[in-house]
Amino acid sequence: MCHSAWDMPELQRLTGAHLDAVREFERQNRAYFAKSLTDRGDEFYEALAEHHQALLDAQDNGTCVFFVLVDRDGAILGRFNLYDLDDGAARVGYRVAERATGRGVATRALQELCRKARTDYNLRTLAAETSTANLASQRVLEKTGFTPIGSCRVAGKPGRRFSIELAKVSSS
Repeated sequence: MCHSAWDMPELQRLTGAHLDAVREFERQNRAYFAKSLTDRGDEFYEALAEHHQALLDAQDNGTCVFFVLVDRDGAILGRFNLYDLDDGAARVGYRVAERATGRGVATRALQELCRKARTDYNLRTLAAETSTANLASQRVLEKTGFTPIGSCRVAGKPGRRFSIELAKVSSS
């Protein structure tokens, strides 16, 4: 399938204007996410506006940077985040809408996140964790250039830890 620049989703830094689209993304994908991640519970969805503001506050203080992957119709297809920015390193987290899986969307967005991490935030190393059961996420990390560096626990389940040196990531 050929993709033009026109139909490629855009990675946008999270703003207050994204709240309604984030709410819809989370609501539509709740059951799908609960299959591989721990369900966030009703309280999360009831307090989503407050949670969204807390993310914006963390972003403003420079400890995190949050992005949404926005389709041309304004719908959010994914969330891609940089956490715990410190001394040239950060942790990565992401989730993609069920309707966007299997099309390379997560891989392309994670590649763009890595590029932004290096060029816009001067990060040198990124780390990520995923449950061992989440094979799709592991494939996305590996296709992006992350390498497995050990085991960990993710939401109480066995997991794998990954890392990437951003000097090796293309700037194009």
